[in-house]
Amino acid sequence: MTASPIARYGFAAVAAVSLSACGINSVPTAQENAKAKWADVQAAFQERANLVPNLAAVAKGAADQEKGILTGVVEARAKATSIQLNANDLTDPAKMAQFQAAQNQLSSSLAGFGRLLANVEAYPELKSITNYQMLQSQLEGQENRIRVAIRDYNGAVQDYNTRVRTFPEMIGAKIRGAEVMVPYQAATPGAEVAPSLEGKL
Repeated sequence: MTASPIARYGFAAVAAVSLSACGINSVPTAQENAKAKWADVQAAFQERANLVPNLAAVAKGAADQEKGILTGVVEARAKATSIQLNANDLTDPAKMAQFQAAQNQLSSSLAGFGRLLANVEAYPELKSITNYQMLQSQLEGQENRIRVAIRDYNGAVQDYNTRVRTFPEMIGAKIRGAEVMVPYQAATPGAEVAPSLEGKL
């Protein structure tokens, strides 16, 4: 005896719900969302890196002791922009750690430059440069955008990793060969805090 059309539709509906519940569709959807959030993180870091040449141009007339710190900022920027992660690397803790370390070094260098300029009375040539004030504001805003992008990425990774590791969605994750992703973490104490470039101008 053949099944009635209603029974066939009912079976198809149950099968569809079962597949959805086991993560066949929800796991890759969460994975793609996390990858998109990572693209936002990379864009935010690149925008910060793009501001560094402007920093160098504004401070090019600085005293010799400033030039050493400025050189460190430029070198840290070069290293940070040379290390890239693609979406397939987001499950590799070693590659993520390498990327984080390079970005944290640039954050540290920018913070060092900001601390040096905190006593602007010693550097009157910078105090009068309106471009410096504008750049300072841009860098502070960019650090905030980086922090938001990282928070959003980590939230997406948490959602994806939870699906990959919990029943019943872990079934679909295993079928698809999905691996857990690495959240973005500070590689050094305090590196998650945006560097202050406050010059008290």
